[in-house]
This record gives sequence, C-alpha cells and structure tokens, in this order.
Amino acid sequence: MAGNTHKAIQVTRAGVLELVEQETQVPGEGEVLIQVQACGICGADAGAIEGLEAGLQFPRVPGHEVVGRIIALGVGTSKIWRVGQRVGVGRLGGHCNVCEQCRQGNFNLCSDQPVVGSTQDGGYAQMMITRATGLVAIPDALGLVEAAPLLCAGIATFNALRKSGAQAGDLVAIQGIGGLGHLALQYARRMGFKVVAIGRGDDIAEDALQLGAHHYIDTQVEDAVVRLKKMGGAQVILTTITDSAAVSPLMSGLAPQGRLVVVGVGREPLSIMPGTLVGGERSVQGSITGTPYESEKTLDFSVMADVRALIETMPLEQAWEAYQRVRSGSVRFRMVLTMDDDSVAH
Repeated sequence: MAGNTHKAIQVTRAGVLELVEQETQVPGEGEVLIQVQACGICGADAGAIEGLEAGLQFPRVPGHEVVGRIIALGVGTSKIWRVGQRVGVGRLGGHCNVCEQCRQGNFNLCSDQPVVGSTQDGGYAQMMITRATGLVAIPDALGLVEAAPLLCAGIATFNALRKSGAQAGDLVAIQGIGGLGHLALQYARRMGFKVVAIGRGDDIAEDALQLGAHHYIDTQVEDAVVRLKKMGGAQVILTTITDSAAVSPLMSGLAPQGRLVVVGVGREPLSIMPGTLVGGERSVQGSITGTPYESEKTLDFSVMADVRALIETMPLEQAWEAYQRVRSGSVRFRMVLTMDDDSVAH
C-alpha cells in the first residue's frame, strides 16, 4: 500500500480547511484502515477547525461521525472484524483496555483514548486509520449516510435518555431542537415518555411536534419553567444546547428528584442555586456518548423504531461550505459529507 494516496480535508491552521493528497498508511497493531464513504459534520468539529482545543496540533483532519468499509487489518486485530465489513467510528477513538476505567468496564471513560478529529485524524477523508476497539458495526438495514449522525448525535441523546432514570409515561423535556434535539425527540417518544420540546421561536414548532413532541414551549413567548410546573414538573430535562445561561433556569422546572441531563457542552459554567438541588433532591448529570457496544444498540434501536436524522449531504470537496452552513444554523438538521465513487487509494 506504500505510495498510494487519498484525498483529505485538513485544518492547516486555525480557521483554514485545505483539500490535500495524503499518503495512505498501513494500519499498525490493533488498528484498521477504513475506506470512508460518509462523514457527518458536527458542531463539535469547530474545536479543531477553529483551533479552540488545548494542545491541538496542526495539520489535523477533522470529523468524528465516520462510516465506511474496512479495507485492511493490522496485526492483532480481533477476529470479529473482517475486510469489507461496514463499520463506523464516533468521537471516541477506541479504548486502551488497560487503564483503571477500562478495567472497570467503563470504556467510554478510558483515560488513554484518542479523540477522533482532534487528537487523531478523523473522517473528512477518503481513508482513515483507527483503533479496532473504537469500531461500531453498521446494520445492513441502515444506509451509511443515515448511520453517520447516529454515531455522535444519536448515541449522545439515546444513551443520555437511557441513563436518565426516566420511566415510560414520565414527563421528559428536550431543550434545543437542532442536530441533537431532533433525534432526542424521536428517541424520547419511542421510549414511551411524555415529551415536551423547548425551543426558541414558532418556526420550529411544527417540526418538533412531527418529530415526536406532545407539547412545544416557545421560550420567546412563555416561561418554560412556569409551563413545566403546570404540567407537574419534568422528571428529566435533557439539554442539547451550549448556552449555559439558558440552561440554568430550567432546573426549577424539574419535579422533585428530577434530573437535568447535560449533553451540550457550553463554554460558561452553569449557575444553579443549591436550594433547588437540596429542596427537591434534584440532580445534574453529564453524559458522554457511549461505548462501541452502546453505539451498536443505538443503531439497532434506530432501525427497529424507525428513528432517522434529517440529513443534507455535500461532497468532500465542499467541506468548507458545508461546515459554514452547519455553523450558521441553516442546516436542517445534520450535514453529511459524501465521498465520490473513486474513494479508494490510487
């Protein structure tokens, strides 16, 4: 494979994406080489593209919603993987199996795990090398473009709801009806919750109801906390937004022993009065995507319950334009880069 090359989009310096030809590497021990066929663009890609992440090294290929086929296996790769198999890779690039968290089975909390698109090259490319421990098997019933957003936005919201403690019939509110929230509404409805969507503006109301919400709260015209309290309080509020100032007040909309589950990573601290926590035994919980096994559960559930992201696609060569559309909020609701039919080393 030496001497073969492939196309990639890399960050050459903060705020600059460049189309380049890269040499296609041979996978090392415990690694695989994937022929990438689609890669979602996530808001979190901005950390690498805008140079916002501490310790980031350029050049870097971004992208962590990667799907394709295995075309080469490194030495020592598990026999569950085979050449030609459809696989994906999410934000977490494969656990080490030896750190303390791995020994406890908390593979998504591995302390020696690459972050795809940040500490290792990601999927804005025709080829990608990754640890086999980070691979996710893609069901035959799911298209590769369909699968891409589920490896980040899907697993993040699905797993958060699974771990939230909510039971069928409970009132669950989803804050933010965007790339994550539009999937969270679908999962929450199909899990049997009474679903409330919380958004800003009436332009999203119809979408929210069609996606699974029983009720929509427009924060531009009514107080979400007052409305939630009238409904008895939410057992769970899942917030998908990064505006901490808009998240913090919602704590008061929780029922006693309710839980605020955070998947949107803001850059400002949450501001929560201790009395709100203590008085009603309320809690705040973070949720970070999931293990490859949990990602496969997400994909299986999505097929079974007919949950799909609403997707727009653009070719790899137009990655900058696609990224700008994501950043502007004009995408409805996820953007996926696709590789041309010649997406093989040449």
